[in-house]
Amino acid sequence: MSNLENRVIVITGATGGLGQVVARVFAGQGASLALLSRDQDKLNALSRDLGLPSERIMTHAADLSDPNAVRDSAEAVSAKFGRVDALIHLVGGWTGGKTIVESDVDEFKSMLDQHAWTTVHLLRAFSPKMVANGWGRVIVVSSSSATNPPAKRAAYGMGKAAQEALLFSLADEFKGTDLTANVIQVSSIDVEGTGNPGQSVRGKGTSPDEIAAAMSYLCSDEARKLNGARIPLYD
Repeated sequence: MSNLENRVIVITGATGGLGQVVARVFAGQGASLALLSRDQDKLNALSRDLGLPSERIMTHAADLSDPNAVRDSAEAVSAKFGRVDALIHLVGGWTGGKTIVESDVDEFKSMLDQHAWTTVHLLRAFSPKMVANGWGRVIVVSSSSATNPPAKRAAYGMGKAAQEALLFSLADEFKGTDLTANVIQVSSIDVEGTGNPGQSVRGKGTSPDEIAAAMSYLCSDEARKLNGARIPLYD
C-alpha cells in the first residue's frame, strides 16, 4: 500500500458508491481529502463516517457542469490545504438502451455534459495547481464503451471517449514531469459486492475495492512513469 501522508486528494462524486470506498481507502493511507458532490448533507454524513480530524478533510457542494462553481471549488481547496496533489474524477451517469435514431439529442448532450464538460472544467481549474507543486495525479474511471461502443450505447460511449481524449491530451502535456494522467476502464462497477474476490461465483463488474487499489498505486511515487495509460480492470 502506498503512503499518501501529506498528499491532498480531490475526489469528485465522493458520496457515490465508488466515491465512498475511494475516500475510505485514501483516508486510511494518510491522505487529506477534499470531497466534492452536489449534496452537502450527504457530504456531511460521509465526513462524519470517515472520522478524520478537521485539518485533514473538507467538503464542498458544487455543480461540476458550472465552470464558475468548479473554479470556486478549486480555490476553496487551495484555501484549506494550500495545495492540490491529485484529482480523482468519479462524476458521470449512464444512459442507453436506444439506437442512435431513437435517442433524443438531449441524451447525447447530457452525456457530454456529465463526462466531457465536467472534465474540462476540472482540468482547467485543478491541473495548474498540481503543476505549481511539480507533482500531481489525475485519474478518471471510464468504460470499455469508450473504445468498443456496443449497439444502443452511443451517447454514453461518446461521452466517455471524449473524456478519455481529454485525459490523454493532458498526459502528453505533462510528459517529462512528475504529473501523470491515467484512465481506469471498467465494464461496470460491482457496487453491491456480488463478486467479492475469493468467492466461488463472481458477480458482474469490477468491485470498488479493486478500483481503489489501482488508484492507490497510480497515486504513488512508484507510478511516476505510468502516464497516458488506459488500464483495463475487467474480465
